[in-house]
Amino acid sequence: MLLAPAALFLAAFVLWPLVRFVYDSFFEISPFAGAPRTFVGFANYATAFASEAFQSASVRTVVYTVIVVTAEFVLGLAVALLFTALGRRSTFFRTMFMYPLMIAPVVAGLLWRFLLIDNFGIVNQLLFEAGILSSPDQIQWLSDPDIALFSVAIPDIWLTTSFITLVLFAGLQNIPGDVIEAARIDGARYPRILFSIIIPLLRPVIAVALIVRGIDAARAFDIILIQTDGGPQGSTTTLSLLIYRTMTRFGDPGLASAMGTVYLIVMLAVAISAILLIWRPGSAR
Repeated sequence: MLLAPAALFLAAFVLWPLVRFVYDSFFEISPFAGAPRTFVGFANYATAFASEAFQSASVRTVVYTVIVVTAEFVLGLAVALLFTALGRRSTFFRTMFMYPLMIAPVVAGLLWRFLLIDNFGIVNQLLFEAGILSSPDQIQWLSDPDIALFSVAIPDIWLTTSFITLVLFAGLQNIPGDVIEAARIDGARYPRILFSIIIPLLRPVIAVALIVRGIDAARAFDIILIQTDGGPQGSTTTLSLLIYRTMTRFGDPGLASAMGTVYLIVMLAVAISAILLIWRPGSAR
């Protein structure tokens, strides 16, 4: 009975919209209110899979997610281990390191847009003054299609590495110190301890962190929209942006729902795979 209000809330604002979203993917829907709906079966899905824009956006979404999650995990684990080694002396640094979490993604996107903008961006100017670049406009961070996807990933990495650090740091506090001490007495070096003891014991925490951040990174929208709006030449158009444009600009809710449903199924499959491969519930190792 105590769970009933929360269950009703989730059913009304999460489950029902999700069911309706999947249901709409089987119809050709006019963008005008009150217009007739035509049942087309899996035609929207066939159109989505045959669309070059959908295929390209899917690949870019995977690449973007891999870049963001990999960088955040490596940096987050390194910082979490550093904070653990410092103990209570890391309190001040932990507080400062968490500040990016308080910044809205839109604000972060605007901030990094001005930092990376061509010709007079602060990043290029600093690299030029350091002698790394020959001119302040040598690197076109947001205008070069070859590096634009990496450039829009930088704000996301800067913004949410703190989250990975916080989760991993909390997990490190639950690792028994006597296990690590026993390994040191047996002569194990730190790399061996890290890969044979610390990381295996962190599997459930790592699985949660990667799943949450992976899904969040795959649906990146506002940071990319603010910086490049999917450009240049569509090089930063991810699935979220493509679905949004299909719904609003191209006026095809049915096709947008089909694309979103495919994305939903893939994310669910990835989450289940991460749980089985990383967390390994019931595994003795």
